Amino acid sequence: MDVTEAGDRATAVLSEVSSAVVVDEEVLRMILTGVVSRGHVLLEDVPGTGKTLTARSFATTLGLSFNRIQFTPDLLPTDITGTYVFNEKTREFEFSSGPIFANVILADEINRASPKTQAALLEAMEEGQVTMEGETHDLPEPFFVIATQNPVESGEGTFPLPEAQKDRFLVKTSLGYPPKPGERELLDRRDARDDQTPSAERVLTTAAVREWQQVPERITVHDDLKDYIVEVVRETRMDPRVEVGISPRGCQRLFEVARGYASLQGRTYVTPDDVKAVADPVLAHRIVLTPDATIDQTTSSDVVDDVLDEVPVPSVGYE
Repeated sequence: MDVTEAGDRATAVLSEVSSAVVVDEEVLRMILTGVVSRGHVLLEDVPGTGKTLTARSFATTLGLSFNRIQFTPDLLPTDITGTYVFNEKTREFEFSSGPIFANVILADEINRASPKTQAALLEAMEEGQVTMEGETHDLPEPFFVIATQNPVESGEGTFPLPEAQKDRFLVKTSLGYPPKPGERELLDRRDARDDQTPSAERVLTTAAVREWQQVPERITVHDDLKDYIVEVVRETRMDPRVEVGISPRGCQRLFEVARGYASLQGRTYVTPDDVKAVADPVLAHRIVLTPDATIDQTTSSDVVDDVLDEVPVPSVGYE
């Protein structure tokens, strides 16, 4: 698959998903960027904004299998990964796979599960496999997790993700509430169909998605732009409002997502605007603010925006 074809497919996929959900296209593009960049997405949203429908629509459109896991305080790691059960006929223990064995997983309200259960999911995300009783079971390819958490729910019964675990997510974004015309469009769409829930149609196959995920590896990033990415990352570590800045892994992820984002545009190269477009979703959730900055109601996104304003943007020319 060449880059032009990748751009055409991105347009087709986003158009089909948009026919089922009313969500800002840039947010959908960021989720799709996560898919082609072989990472996972964390959505921070209140209930009822269309997270499940969005995840299911992406899975259907991309021709991938889908499972939704509702996280609760009593959920056990084996409820996600699976376990061994005794087969009366063969008199042997056989592995019974859990719901994590699908291409697209919606980990709904991940912050309601215990740290042990969260860790089981995140380990599978990182390794692409599940190990039970010393035996390794590979997860399907591609494997993509969309995890959600409620920003207003805290206290008893919730277990916020530690910063080190948030770092495992490639991007963090939010669907948000639709604008007034979009919310009216929701009603018009509902009025025009008989089914309560809208649906999307398949556009790609699993094999095509695997091929698509190789395209960003062929995207060119100018040396000056690599320097720019490094400067942006290092500047976050020097900001007095920041206790822990972006790690070298975060620097690499910014590079990877910028390539993936450029590929969705059908371009063979990354521009400074690509880096700026993905900087907040890739970097903000990886920043730990000082207590004083938190008291002053500074957000990680504020830091990223200020850094982008301060670091000189290179004039990049590709031959």
